[in-house]
Amino acid sequence: MHDDPTSGSSSRRDKLRAWLDQARFFTEEVYSARYRGAIARAQRDEDDLFMLLVFSEMMGLQNPASYYTLELQPLLLERFHEWHQRMGMEHSPLDHFRCC
Repeated sequence: MHDDPTSGSSSRRDKLRAWLDQARFFTEEVYSARYRGAIARAQRDEDDLFMLLVFSEMMGLQNPASYYTLELQPLLLERFHEWHQRMGMEHSPLDHFRCC
């Protein structure tokens, strides 16, 4: 009937770890509570924009993002080659656009 001395320390360690996990959860909740509304609004705005872009063509509207993304093309041109190679394509997937 000898108790293993390490089992007592491991149970204390487990209790301490559980308490620290609860304390970490509580402090994260306290810190993020004031930002929940702003985060939810930003998420809703992103979802609304996504829905508009996805369903605009179906409703007969042109995609409004296509006009504004033309400004980004020179910036993304440098990264396009790395992107299509990372995706497993040896050559550009676009017939009218050669980068390599």
